[in-house]
Amino acid sequence: MSLIKTHFGRRSFIKTTALAGGGMVLGISWLAACKSGTKEEMLAMPKEWFNINGFLKIGENGVVTIMSPNPEIGQNVKTSMPMLVAEELDVDWKMVIVEQAPLNTDIFQRQLAGGSQSIREAWKPLRMAGATARHMLKEAAAQAWQVPVDEVTTEAGVLKHEKSGKSAGYGELASAAAKVAVPKEVKLKDPKDFKIIGQSKKNVDGLKIVTGQPLYGLDYRRDGMLIAMIAHPPTFGMKLKSVDDSAAKAMPGIKDVFTINVYNEGYEKQWCDTEAFNEKVVVVGNTTWEVMQAKKALKLEWEPFTAFSENVQGWGGPQKVTVPAGLENTNDHQSKMADLTAKPANLLRKDGDPEAAFKRAAKVVERTYSAPFLAHNTMEPMNFFAHVTADKAELVGPIQTPEFMEKTVAARLGLPLEKVDIQMTRQGGGFGRRLYGHFLVEAAVISQKMNTPVKLVYTREDDMTAGVYRPAYHVTYRAGLDAEGNLIAFHIRGGGTSDSPVHANRFPAGAVDNYLAEEWRLDTNISTGAWRAPGSNFIAGAEQSFLDEVAEAAGKDPIEFRLALFDKAMKSPVGKDNDYDAARYAGVLKEVKEKSGWANPPANVHRGVSAYYCHDSYVAQVLDIVVVDGKTVIQKIHCAVDCGIVVNPIAATNLVEGGMVDGIGHALYSAMTFKDGTPEQSNFDKYRLIRHSEAPKAIDVHFVQNGIDPTGLGEPLNPPIIGALANALYKATGKRVYRQPFLGEKAMLG
Repeated sequence: MSLIKTHFGRRSFIKTTALAGGGMVLGISWLAACKSGTKEEMLAMPKEWFNINGFLKIGENGVVTIMSPNPEIGQNVKTSMPMLVAEELDVDWKMVIVEQAPLNTDIFQRQLAGGSQSIREAWKPLRMAGATARHMLKEAAAQAWQVPVDEVTTEAGVLKHEKSGKSAGYGELASAAAKVAVPKEVKLKDPKDFKIIGQSKKNVDGLKIVTGQPLYGLDYRRDGMLIAMIAHPPTFGMKLKSVDDSAAKAMPGIKDVFTINVYNEGYEKQWCDTEAFNEKVVVVGNTTWEVMQAKKALKLEWEPFTAFSENVQGWGGPQKVTVPAGLENTNDHQSKMADLTAKPANLLRKDGDPEAAFKRAAKVVERTYSAPFLAHNTMEPMNFFAHVTADKAELVGPIQTPEFMEKTVAARLGLPLEKVDIQMTRQGGGFGRRLYGHFLVEAAVISQKMNTPVKLVYTREDDMTAGVYRPAYHVTYRAGLDAEGNLIAFHIRGGGTSDSPVHANRFPAGAVDNYLAEEWRLDTNISTGAWRAPGSNFIAGAEQSFLDEVAEAAGKDPIEFRLALFDKAMKSPVGKDNDYDAARYAGVLKEVKEKSGWANPPANVHRGVSAYYCHDSYVAQVLDIVVVDGKTVIQKIHCAVDCGIVVNPIAATNLVEGGMVDGIGHALYSAMTFKDGTPEQSNFDKYRLIRHSEAPKAIDVHFVQNGIDPTGLGEPLNPPIIGALANALYKATGKRVYRQPFLGEKAMLG
């Protein structure tokens, strides 16, 4: 049991007076000191509850509602985060209702879905919310029964005083508890006493999802709402020259056709304001079909734009971004990146004397790896509802960064921040695509011009050809071995289009005496951004493929080779900035070695191993391939994960399985290529995704039980599986793969 102050950093609690109907509401203020709610904020007990972070409500009937501030993009935080509150509140999970909270920066902090940090960031604050409410209920009971508060106990939503035999449900004392002062500190449960955390709970939206009840942005409707679609340049490096909209405007159901600028001239973008095409043509009409047909009737001309630079507010402060002119090609990207990889680059880290170590090495292994642009391709295309009036903007839809986009919308519309209301719907996928909310801004600008409620809808082609793509990457590794097969030198030099995937302080940094890490970046006018496990989604596969090849050159088992390096990093680490825990890293490798029976593989099974650390979690995988009728088939994956305490095992297992299948599919099949600036893929007929028959036939997931506070899980599974797949394919075919998608290198699945 630990003691925690309720004033959590700059965060504190908001306590309101009694709810209508005799309840209690307790919320978390993540940014401000204690505030009192107004009468208008006192809500009657809702009939359903959403999870995450925010208001905790107790109704007179004992039902508990928890508001969930964070966006739900399929990672199941809408179930897992309320579990944290319910655990410390000591309430029966059956009495809990979850409700999605709207954006409210006065109350909540980090209303963001990204970085696999939702559970990690909320671990203590949400538990604190439940523990504080429980303490206040106990105080109310103690006052009512005239007994010491320490003698009051709770269990499954019931308060008890054993000596007097008195008891009451939470609902009976909710109003009284609302008048109790918020304690300065509360005790949190010892993990060994958890009753909800660590137990599998079904998705709170599961029934609605499978029965098709409205949940998603595309489901949202409003009386009088019009439909809008946009037309953007078909080619990166181009801008709008002229519009002939006469035919489109004359078509049935069309209300207007006009152009908009997504961002005003001179506006300094936030990092999430990424958008390649600022000026767009908008078609507004009664129905989706009518608008789509009118959009096809537009006669548009485009022209090249000139190179420019702009300042963008990044995570670390202002950054100058250079956007070159010209029509770019995939072959040119690969050629330019190969040239950059062959030259000295920006030095990130240097340990020892790598140059001298390579000169004295008995054997040097050097390999180059590359990967293409990738689209996010969420199943639910981009969309957003907007109703903008002279003094308010109401927006509803799927967005991963509502707090950031609120600022952008306010600036673009010229409204005070408090006049922008963003409500979040469940999202049909995100993977980083909905971090970038230009489509939300577009909807707001269109509604403002039309002076009516509007829903903007992207087609699949709109999104895929004007996306914010995973950058193309290119990296070269060198390793120097001595005569005994020991790794004495390691060099990584890599980069990508507008981004570098090199993490200089990650393994094997700290495990090699002579280590060198360099990076470069290639400017591009193709818009790029975060894609599930940014950077790691490429570099992990390349690194783990390379380490297998180095282990083979050293004549060593690939797992034992890695474990020896981790042993060195534990006993005599090199440098001081290593960003991983070598013991936990080695732990998942040992776990997967044991669980997979690595030393005694089944007959005719070809195995590949991989291990990687990112988003604060450690993952190791063994992937088994068999050859059936000349084709490779993924038979099984054994996976060990150290992500600390697992809040909801069934949801965590789903994330693990989904992340690995996603990584396999994109590594094998997916690529966005460009010819003279034009995307060569615009829908799933040319952008290949993995199919059901190609998924692993079985997956065994093992979570390390160490009692450490939870860390990330939505992203860490995707990156290393690419290396395990590449290593298994080598064992099955005798050929190494160095370029993604592997399909291009004849790695076929049955």
